[in-house]
Amino acid sequence: MRIGLVGKPNVGKSTAFSALTENPVEIANYPFTTIEPNVGIAWLPLREDCACSKLRIRKENEGRMENNDNDPRKGSICNPNTGSCTDFKRLVPITLIDVAGLVPGAHEGRGRGNQFLSDLARCDALIQVVDTSGSTDIEGNPIGSDGSTPIEEYNFLLRELDSWIKGIISSGWQRGARRVQSEGEKALPLYLLDQLTGIGAKEIHVMAGINAVNEKFPDAGVPWNWGDEELYTISSSIRAALFPISIAANKADRASPEAWLDLTKLVNENGGVLVPTSAEAELALRRASRAGLISHSPGNSNFEITEQGNAKLSNPQRKGLENISNSLNSWEGGGLIGLLSEIVFDILERRVSYPVQDETHWIDGEGNILPDAILVPEGTTAKGLAYAVHSDLGDGFIRAIDAISSRVIGADYEIKNGDIIRIHAKS
Repeated sequence: MRIGLVGKPNVGKSTAFSALTENPVEIANYPFTTIEPNVGIAWLPLREDCACSKLRIRKENEGRMENNDNDPRKGSICNPNTGSCTDFKRLVPITLIDVAGLVPGAHEGRGRGNQFLSDLARCDALIQVVDTSGSTDIEGNPIGSDGSTPIEEYNFLLRELDSWIKGIISSGWQRGARRVQSEGEKALPLYLLDQLTGIGAKEIHVMAGINAVNEKFPDAGVPWNWGDEELYTISSSIRAALFPISIAANKADRASPEAWLDLTKLVNENGGVLVPTSAEAELALRRASRAGLISHSPGNSNFEITEQGNAKLSNPQRKGLENISNSLNSWEGGGLIGLLSEIVFDILERRVSYPVQDETHWIDGEGNILPDAILVPEGTTAKGLAYAVHSDLGDGFIRAIDAISSRVIGADYEIKNGDIIRIHAKS
């Protein structure tokens, strides 16, 4: 899964990226600090306890395991191949793409132009970082106050993305129109798929665009007579289906809630969510945690000062960390990790499944307990899960077993959140 971090220059994208991934990147108060896209991994906590909690309870009830008050993992017994699990809070990897700042006219080549937009290809969703403090203009230049509003930033991003997609469609439109004229309207989605396959478009996305034109322009007539309005409408609808956009309302500690209230309604209407945050504050907590000064988990603004922190932190530093925590706690949404969680689990509707090779002990071939937690789209079947694990398992799929109930399930069984699945396949 890939989530793109987008926005105008100098709004805090790189800071947000570092806060989410702990990857060090250049951060500065001027436009185009980021030129080439930064790629990193954010560790997202699952909303429900890891399935190893069920196994722990079973072993304790059977007398095969006892509580240990000194357990550093606070009860977790799984062996993740990626991420970690403590206190049954399983972390799974999400790929983040931090691209260069977008300026008005990018689709025409301004700034990094279409290269910026191409960097977003095949992202499953976008997080737009906006400057709620009004301290920068629409091109990211620091001006102190009375800069661009969050709504202006949001709308200009939509226009650039829509115009970018329209440019891709329009580049071969006459050829596509002739194809439709010759082969019938069934050729229209095929043409659009051919044009947009490079940005990850699928049939569901192009059909959303075609349906939008039919609804908005019932008298538009045949596709070869469509003009700019129809093409912009189809492009806008494909963008909305292909790239759901949510908002990180950054620098919220320097702005009143009114700065993002109107934008919240607009974003919700377009299928996204808005979460106020301070990327600088979240990054400070992550750095303090990495230095061993505090105990802090992703997505939680609260922390505990460690023994090392008690020895090294000055009183002003302690107070500063407490102020950061209080600010983050005063906003709803859970900050950047909370926003990422809403995107993955609510907007993209991902479900977690644990594939295993032994349905009795919930282990792989090497004895590791629940080594993999895989996020799959809602509606994924058992056979689809097999393909997500490895193409050979999908090709050779015979049946699967629900390890919790010990039931045999078929290829068409739809995966539920938290399922533990053993896949049987031809070798």
